[in-house]
Amino acid sequence: MSGDDFQAREFEEHRPQLRAVAYRMLGSLSEAEDAVQEAWLRLGRTDTTEVENLGAWLTTVTGRICLDLLRSRTARREDPLQGQDGREFRLPDPVVGAFGVVDPEQEVLMADSVGIALMVVLDTLAPAERLAFVLHDLFSVPFDEIAPILGRTSASTRQLASRARRRVQGAAPAPDTDRARRREVVDAFLAAARAGDFDALLAVLDPDVVARSDGGTLRPGLVRRGAADVASQAVTFARFAQDGRPVLVNGAPGMLALADGRPLSLMAFTIHGGRIIALDFLTDPERLARLDLSAVLDG
Repeated sequence: MSGDDFQAREFEEHRPQLRAVAYRMLGSLSEAEDAVQEAWLRLGRTDTTEVENLGAWLTTVTGRICLDLLRSRTARREDPLQGQDGREFRLPDPVVGAFGVVDPEQEVLMADSVGIALMVVLDTLAPAERLAFVLHDLFSVPFDEIAPILGRTSASTRQLASRARRRVQGAAPAPDTDRARRREVVDAFLAAARAGDFDALLAVLDPDVVARSDGGTLRPGLVRRGAADVASQAVTFARFAQDGRPVLVNGAPGMLALADGRPLSLMAFTIHGGRIIALDFLTDPERLARLDLSAVLDG
């Protein structure tokens, strides 16, 4: 085997993790692919004969590429979406899979259950904070390997990760892991919504639940907070759910609403303590059209 063939094989072995790193950093599947491709190009331009751990080297290279992309995105960002409360947000690209079907590639991408709610919080972090948190907390990269990427000391990098961790834990508590129980909660919500049972809806919604809708540039963003406010919109949710089919969104229960075989909306549930703490809707027709739904629609 030639040196180039060996390098290509090694890179392909690490590609799933590099995609996972890039997705958590960027929240965009297409940009994540671009970042991984750039890592491959940099590998081809670099003499790695002295590199002891190619996987670690590729991870830090991918992190550096994503950091540059985030900084560039911040510098040229157009007017972001705003909810009714004036807070800016944009839902990340969802990873959609068929309910009850295990996709090995998606399993790697979503290995640490990084749900939509967590991705929303990650998008509020400064680029340096996001890099420190993602590489250290999600991929166990030592601070002394992250620090050179940021041009900081290890101690300063540790502080960045700690600050990001506090924000993440405060805004996106760890979701429940019992898949069957999560499905029960979602089914209970949908049944209550269809029946217009306000009390039953309150029973499955966390008092501080947040509902976010991203309609892109064509439709205004919407943010609602609190169980009573979200429950009051249950009739709208039920309308989407009537012709919906269950899916997995970032490894968690979700619902895809269809009309004439075309996706109308994608709903993701985040469940903590047996109650729904976040509902995220993607209704942007342009982004919905770009989703890979073959496993869902063909199932």
